Amino acid sequence: MSLSEEERQVIVNLELSKAHDTFAQVAVLRQAEFWDGVANRLYYSAFHAVCALLIKDGHNVRTHNGASAVLGQCYVRTGILSKEAAQLYSMLQTMREKSDYNCSFNATQSIIEPLISPTGDFISSIERIIDCNNCN
Repeated sequence: MSLSEEERQVIVNLELSKAHDTFAQVAVLRQAEFWDGVANRLYYSAFHAVCALLIKDGHNVRTHNGASAVLGQCYVRTGILSKEAAQLYSMLQTMREKSDYNCSFNATQSIIEPLISPTGDFISSIERIIDCNNCN
């Protein structure tokens, strides 16, 4: 299915809103010291920002790994997004998977808390890329 530019922009804005709402949930879970939940919300906030970028540029991916692969191929390899940002995104995905699916892994404050601020920066960097694309 092909989207009009107006429809595409609506979806991009919804994804970015979801990224911000999900990131806001981090504060509540952090206060309650639910570190597995923080790991989950950090990843999904970044994921929704990535989805916004991919949708904006017309990329159609169906899986989390697909989103990561396209992010690397189209944005990191081309220098649009830093390797460090991509590494953070990959780390967030791994932490989320461990926290959600590995019953012997428990996220801890020392593992997760250092990822909070960089995730906010990651979302901001994705928004800047989207805004720059809007200038074209």
